[in-house]
Amino acid sequence: MKQHQFNHWSEIKYLKDIVTNPMIEVGEYSYYSGYYDNHDFEDGCVRYLWGDETSSKLFNPIEDYGWHMDKLIIGNYVCIASGVIILMGGNHNHHPEWITVYPFVEQLETSYEPKGDTIIESDAWIGMNAMIMPGVTIGEGAIVAAGSVVVKDVPPYTIVGGNPAKELKKRFTDNEIAKLQEMRWFDWEREIIERASPILSSHSINQLYDFYQSEIKYNDDLL
Repeated sequence: MKQHQFNHWSEIKYLKDIVTNPMIEVGEYSYYSGYYDNHDFEDGCVRYLWGDETSSKLFNPIEDYGWHMDKLIIGNYVCIASGVIILMGGNHNHHPEWITVYPFVEQLETSYEPKGDTIIESDAWIGMNAMIMPGVTIGEGAIVAAGSVVVKDVPPYTIVGGNPAKELKKRFTDNEIAKLQEMRWFDWEREIIERASPILSSHSINQLYDFYQSEIKYNDDLL
């Protein structure tokens, strides 16, 4: 029976409160807004990932075959919209270079190939109905436009869109992005983030950098 169902489109679910699969690592305050998708995060948004209760009873690739299993790693303050599909590599026993792509049970031990961890870094926003392919890294502060299919890594603070997703533009200048990557505001203590929230909800990266220098960078107690 499905759990964590949404009652209204404005409702969100913090992933820390709903994730049970040990193959999913989630940071603080990252959320899933899945009302229109009518699926749980782990049973609809995330697909073909080993480690859930049912798959562990049916088949244990790590114990049975010694496979290295891919993980889904999500940072802090990530926004995931309804309809997003994060496609993992759990079913990747299909080889286009072989005569057949059919995954014969007898060949499972040798046919599996890991795709690598799928990583959505902090402060990224994944738009409605986007699809993230296995092994992709979405950089911090990146935006994936609605309906996009992401087949390769997305640089930090970059907006991508389309099928396959391509860079549309950088959110900020290279110098501003360098400052943001130095500050990493999403790793600050929550109390400091709350004090900085008026600046974070503005376009003034220089003002945020001044706050960072006065409150964090040169404050040994907060390092």
